[in-house]
Amino acid sequence: MKTVVVIGGGITGLCTMHYLKNQMHEKNIEARLVLIEKNQYLGGKIHSAREGSFIMETGADSIVARHPGVLELVKELNFESQLVYNETGISYIHTNNELHAIPAGSTFGIPMSIESLMSSTLLSEEGKERALQDSEIPNTSFTKESSIGMFLEYFLGEEIVRKQIAPVLAGVYSGDLYQLSLASTLPYLVDYKNNYGSIIKGFEANREQFEKAANKKFISFRNGLSTLIDRLEEQLPEVEFIKKTATKQVRKVGEQYEVILEEETILADIVVLAVPNDTVRNVLQDESLDEQLEKFTTASALTMYVGFDVPDSVLPADGTGFIVSHNSDLVCNASTWTSRKWKHTSAEGNLLVRLFYKNINPRYEELAAMSDEALTKVALEDIRLSLGIEAEPAVVNVTKWLDQMPRYDLAHNEALSNVVRQLQTHYPNLLLAGCSYFGVGIGACIQNGKKTAEQIIERIM
Repeated sequence: MKTVVVIGGGITGLCTMHYLKNQMHEKNIEARLVLIEKNQYLGGKIHSAREGSFIMETGADSIVARHPGVLELVKELNFESQLVYNETGISYIHTNNELHAIPAGSTFGIPMSIESLMSSTLLSEEGKERALQDSEIPNTSFTKESSIGMFLEYFLGEEIVRKQIAPVLAGVYSGDLYQLSLASTLPYLVDYKNNYGSIIKGFEANREQFEKAANKKFISFRNGLSTLIDRLEEQLPEVEFIKKTATKQVRKVGEQYEVILEEETILADIVVLAVPNDTVRNVLQDESLDEQLEKFTTASALTMYVGFDVPDSVLPADGTGFIVSHNSDLVCNASTWTSRKWKHTSAEGNLLVRLFYKNINPRYEELAAMSDEALTKVALEDIRLSLGIEAEPAVVNVTKWLDQMPRYDLAHNEALSNVVRQLQTHYPNLLLAGCSYFGVGIGACIQNGKKTAEQIIERIM
């Protein structure tokens, strides 16, 4: 009987085991299944903290519902009764110390119609006229491997990118738009430009699908995202879970692999590394792979929840949060009004705010070195300046994600192809998985787990 070891108990590793178990049952295959996780809890960047009447997601706060496989997984787990959807409302950009609504009819700040462009309070008349030139400029050189920042600026102009699009996209993808490729962000923009002659006209022609997806497009669960992780674990009695144990090394021995832990060594036929890229480098200890593995880059962020014993109704009507642009006295990069966007996170209807301080922030190094108490003072001042709230907090939760957020820059796709090719040659039956390589959203990780399970089945049949 073959042994399959998955290293990493995040959503990708768990979904690999979930879909592998299903396929084994269907095909009447037997194997020993082992999952190793260094933390005492599973979930990786999915972790729900509870304090008082608040639920706080210290990593990802939701899942994109329309991503292939997401609702399918929820149904397979018989977990639909626990689903909750986001409240819809107005998202803002904070600039010149004022909140400006991101124009209706825009996606990631990119207008989907001329009406949306013209309604923007963020742009000058000159900036709007420049964006309209999109339909007059042909695409002669940009491909999906090009920089999304350069692409958007070339066709829509510098002002709309700087003031309206970059704050939104940089917030989503945690990076410099000029270092991120279209392929790893919004690849369909190239198709829109090539097929319709204009990015805006391309959106207009496909507007219905975006508008359908705009409402109720994110999901969570009544008692937090961690309950999905708990449900997955409950449904995997066949798996040996080894928690609170770090993997020291994975070493190829003949046709098998030694998975060396702190107190034991497991001999495996197939190994899945569903862990961050730096952990892959540490456990493989192979200099011949380092040249490619070091090309995968990461970002950092500090996230803070602040809860108050004041009603959520103090927020601007219909607002769900803001992104910070230029000319703002705020220190944070963005804020989600969590109790407004996710009603289940505040049992008593009190205000819960989440603030983000990313490594693109000019004060990031200073912030990262601060104590939780000092960071709390910064957050409270940001809340005072943006919302006018001066109350003392009832709850504060600080999480530091230091070099743990994958960033897909222009070198990513080529480096991934090279690494996968090297592994196939020198490490057959050792598979990479997870958000360092195959997509950063939870939906992408679920799909990656499913594909990884299919690869394993091919190897053990």
